[in-house]
Amino acid sequence: MAVLQVKPTRMELARLKKRLASSTRGHRLLKDKRDDMIKRFIQLAEKNIELRTRLEEKMKNIYTGFVMAGAYMDEAVLQEALMIPKNRVRCNITGVNIMGVDVPQYRIDYEGGHHQNSYPYGFAFTSQQLDESVNAVNEILPLMFELAETEKTVSLLAEEIEKTRRRVNALEYVQIPALHETVKSITMKLDENERSNLARLMKVKDMMISRRK
Repeated sequence: MAVLQVKPTRMELARLKKRLASSTRGHRLLKDKRDDMIKRFIQLAEKNIELRTRLEEKMKNIYTGFVMAGAYMDEAVLQEALMIPKNRVRCNITGVNIMGVDVPQYRIDYEGGHHQNSYPYGFAFTSQQLDESVNAVNEILPLMFELAETEKTVSLLAEEIEKTRRRVNALEYVQIPALHETVKSITMKLDENERSNLARLMKVKDMMISRRK
C-alpha cells in the first residue's frame, strides 16, 4: 500500500491519526447505512414484484373484458361510449426522505367527482362486460400509481446503495490502509530519529567525560 507523501513530523503524525480515526468511524457508519439500505431495498423490491404481479393480472382481466365487450357491442357504439371521459386525473408529487434518499410520493386527485361509479356513458346501449371493464380501470389506477412510486423508490435506493458501496470500498481498501501505513512509517522515522539523537547525546556525553579525565 502506498504511503502518503507528507512530512514526517509529530504535528503531521497527530493530524493523520485524527484523520484515520475519522475515516474509521465514517467507514463504520457508511457500512451500517449500506446494510440498512439493502434491507429496505429488498423489502421494497419484494413489494414491487407483488404489486406488478397483481397489476398484470388485473390488466389481463381488463383487456379480456374489453375484448368481450367488443364482441357483444357494435364497434361504433363502443367507440362513442368511450370517446369522452367523465373524469380527469391529476398526479400530485411530493417527496419523502428514506435513508437519506429523497424519493417521490404520488397522490391521485380526481377532477369531476370521485372515480367510483363515474362511467362516461349511459347504460342503455352498453354491455355488462364494458361496465365491469371501465370500473376495473378506475379501480386499478391507484395500484398503477403505487407501483410507479415503488419502482422509482427502488431505482433511487439502488443508485444510492451503489454510491455508498463505492465510498465504503474506497475507505476500506484505499484510504484507511494508506493512512495506517503512513502513520506507521512516520512513527518509525520519528523513533529512528529519537534513537539517533539519543546515540549522539550519549557520544557527546562520553567525549565530555573523557576530556575531563
